[in-house]
Amino acid sequence: MTAELGHFALTLALGLALLQATLPLYGASRGQTALMELARHTAFGQFVFTAIAFAALTRTYLVSDFSVAVVVQNSHSLKPLLYRLTGVWGNHEGSLLLWILILTLFGAMVSLFGSSLRETFRARVLAVQAMVGAGFLAFTLLTSNPFQRVWPPPLDGAGLNPLLQDPGLAFHPPLLYFGYVGLSVAFSFAVAALLEGRVDRAWARWVRPWTLAAWAGLTAGIALGSWWAYYELGWGGFWFWDPVENASFMPWLAATALLHSAIAAERREALRSWTVLLAIIAFSLSLLGAFLVRSGVLTSVHAFATDPERGIFILLLLGIATGGALALYAWRAPAFAAGSPFRPVSREGALLLNNLVLATACATVLLGTLYPLFLDALDAGKVSVGPPYFTATFVPLIAPALVAMAIGPMLAWKRGDLAGALGRLWAAALGAALAAGAALAYGETLAALGLGAAAWIGLGALVEWAERLRLGRAPAIEVWRRARGVPRAAWGAGLAHLGVAIVVAGITASQCFQSELILAMKPGDSAQIAGYTIRYDGTAQVEGANYHADRATLAVLRDDTPVAILTPERRFYPVESQHTTEAAIRTTFLADLYAVIGEDDPEAGRTVRLYHNPLVPWIWIGAIVMALGALASLTDRRLRLTMPVRRRQAAEA
Repeated sequence: MTAELGHFALTLALGLALLQATLPLYGASRGQTALMELARHTAFGQFVFTAIAFAALTRTYLVSDFSVAVVVQNSHSLKPLLYRLTGVWGNHEGSLLLWILILTLFGAMVSLFGSSLRETFRARVLAVQAMVGAGFLAFTLLTSNPFQRVWPPPLDGAGLNPLLQDPGLAFHPPLLYFGYVGLSVAFSFAVAALLEGRVDRAWARWVRPWTLAAWAGLTAGIALGSWWAYYELGWGGFWFWDPVENASFMPWLAATALLHSAIAAERREALRSWTVLLAIIAFSLSLLGAFLVRSGVLTSVHAFATDPERGIFILLLLGIATGGALALYAWRAPAFAAGSPFRPVSREGALLLNNLVLATACATVLLGTLYPLFLDALDAGKVSVGPPYFTATFVPLIAPALVAMAIGPMLAWKRGDLAGALGRLWAAALGAALAAGAALAYGETLAALGLGAAAWIGLGALVEWAERLRLGRAPAIEVWRRARGVPRAAWGAGLAHLGVAIVVAGITASQCFQSELILAMKPGDSAQIAGYTIRYDGTAQVEGANYHADRATLAVLRDDTPVAILTPERRFYPVESQHTTEAAIRTTFLADLYAVIGEDDPEAGRTVRLYHNPLVPWIWIGAIVMALGALASLTDRRLRLTMPVRRRQAAEA
């Protein structure tokens, strides 16, 4: 009965979504309080019933109920408990249900924290959120029922893709979906504002915290996925510009632009129309990502479905949501009043430059992702757009934003002093010159540009903090008083910029200074890489919970002194009949020593791949710092969701 209970709960959630998507809108247009208030209760009801459905599906996995089709296809009685649990969202149907659960959670949160919103506006926001939810609930029930029974039930299941049986993949999808779906709130706020024909500072203030939360989730999710690809796929890299990787990166770029334009809309009522458009585009790119991984147009370890009919359904949802919102924008946006004027050299100008660069970079990634798919769909041949294209286009485009990242916070609103800002950044300029000079000493021009940019951004964030505190120019007691008075959003923004600097340094060093060695080794053989001696001591057979493995022993020596033992594995999963590689990594947080083994040739020996990746751990450390910066900003009293009613009323007046 568990599966039937879950199916019934999803059906009830769809019914509530349809009510929430229609009656509150009518109530808002007629000023009927009872109908508008209905949106709050149905939002909570949707979340409760969706949570019941998700709990029911989870139980079928935990007890290995092989009468349910998705459990048969994605689980096995020998799987460890953790991977039986994560198998819930390791497939199309379960991941879609997780998407809907998070979507209804955000709707319930808007209902809970939206008491200070205008009643008509809140009703419209929740109605738009319900429209999106109704579309996905209908998609699930009509084409992707996670509770479909199979008869007769088999004795055991087919198992889960071994590449997904990893702790990193246990948390990657929930975090990523939190970011994807969190952007739906910004989308709902944008459409509701267009319906009312009103975009003001209060609107921008409300969009920012929801976008911040989604951006933090996207940042953490993308970083976790990159880390998984680094240590699980055994190729020594962390990002391949895979179309599905791009599908998560594009909403992140749009959300980053949205965060910055919302600041200008809130503080100066500038870029309001553009901010609304960005809110629509950001969530539309999330829907595009859902289409790419569920339509069958891609073959990837990230792809969930290969059924074109499902892809057509999602494409229809994408067309209705995006097309309808853009049509509404085209109708309403020209009536929005222009914001406060500003000079090109100003805080607003820097934010505008940031937005233009990010939007152009996002468009470049979109073109490189979709162009091969369009050619294939038109039978015009197959082309491969890989890292060389993105390196040649994306990197030069994003460079101006990196330069402006340190200058922008030093400029005043409306009219800034560029010379004065650069004068205060002398320490950052000196640090950038030293970092670039050190890289040039090794003959690496690209590394000089990347490390110089990283030093410029990181030191620029520190200088901006020092300027706020008057560090070195005021008594310690005044510095402390100023530190306590600095808004948490300012601390968070600086922390996020510092995280970007760390990521840029990690990417630059790992790409420009990587050492790689591929060779065949027999027991007793040694190899030299980046000052280390790697000695191959042989391979042993080991048994895992649901796999067999060859485990190599590699002794790591430096100046004939043992420093570590690396034990990479080559695993075989009998149920799935699939091999995987398990990398062994020794990290010092300044560099990784990375080892992977391949097949064994009785004549030549075991294939061993060795990598030395300088600063590569900084990529994920920087991503954590960025997410923490967003969370710190969320604690700012100006961004609290429960804004006092009297403050809202004063803003309206």
